[in-house]
Amino acid sequence: MAASFIPIIIFTALWGVVGIVLPFFAPKGPNRGIVQCVLMLTAATCWLFWLCCYMAQMNPLIGPKLHQNTILIMAREWGNKLPDIDSWIPPEEHVH
Repeated sequence: MAASFIPIIIFTALWGVVGIVLPFFAPKGPNRGIVQCVLMLTAATCWLFWLCCYMAQMNPLIGPKLHQNTILIMAREWGNKLPDIDSWIPPEEHVH
């Protein structure tokens, strides 16, 4: 799955407006610097959070699909007792 540039451009522009343009419109007063800093930090952190979430969807962390025999061997080697082993193995794979 390839990333589309359209969402990246749209959200970068959106958070760019919040972090670059809106600080110029902060109300004048003793806390103007704090308001500008809050707007810039909010834009930077929200954009970074969104970008990480967007990129995580391109390469999801999903475990491998294991064969049933591999699962049984892992359970035995790691000391995990399975209650009914015969129900885990399909009939054609039973070893007699």
